Amino acid sequence: MKATTIKKVQPVIPAKQQVYLEGAQSREHELWFAWRVFKQLIKGFRTLHFVGPCITVFGSARFSETHKYYIAAREFGRRIAEQGFTTMTGGGPGIMEAANRGAFENNGASVGCNVQLPFEQKPNPYMQQSITFEHFFVRKVLLKKYSYAFIIMPGGFGTLDEFFETLTLIQTKTMTQFPLVIFGTEYHKDLIDYCQYLVEAGTISEADMKLVILTDSIDEAMEHILTYITGNYKVKPRKRRWWLFEKR
Repeated sequence: MKATTIKKVQPVIPAKQQVYLEGAQSREHELWFAWRVFKQLIKGFRTLHFVGPCITVFGSARFSETHKYYIAAREFGRRIAEQGFTTMTGGGPGIMEAANRGAFENNGASVGCNVQLPFEQKPNPYMQQSITFEHFFVRKVLLKKYSYAFIIMPGGFGTLDEFFETLTLIQTKTMTQFPLVIFGTEYHKDLIDYCQYLVEAGTISEADMKLVILTDSIDEAMEHILTYITGNYKVKPRKRRWWLFEKR
């Protein structure tokens, strides 16, 4: 019998991930790319326009439901729901699932902004609203646009990216009065020490870190958030327009 050769199939990365950062393309391609980004933004605006004031929770997708940080994120979701705010996450598993789950199981609003990846990241089942974007930069715009506070749970590069981008937006006054909670003192100690080193080196100011707290207490975290978010939330109620096909 002839031996069968098993061919390993590599994950197929969507075409947009392969070319859109690889320098100049044809004018037609660039126009088509801009149009796709525009459509993603409009879809995001329509999906999230009525979700209400959100608190965004970020963290690793790799923690199981028995992990202490998963359990803490689930409690954050519950507390956010108790305060009448919407829990927003990146829509995936791990910490994101936990926060959505805490809100969802306690009759709170729960939404997610997922992203297409070379490896499949399925939306978790604990959301009333979910949208998947092609590009990280579109996803990040929407996550910040509708959020009034940000909770950093232990995570990897993606979580740290969100943390430093948010700090940059605060530093440059692009966003103001936007409270940041870093949860997990043991996990994040070296990160905060490095930020303090930047203060001492004069590359950032002490004021850039004043909205940031590092804590292991969910009570302290929520108190810090509510100190700012109550006065910062000023969006007026929005009416649904039948001619825009906005469902009641």
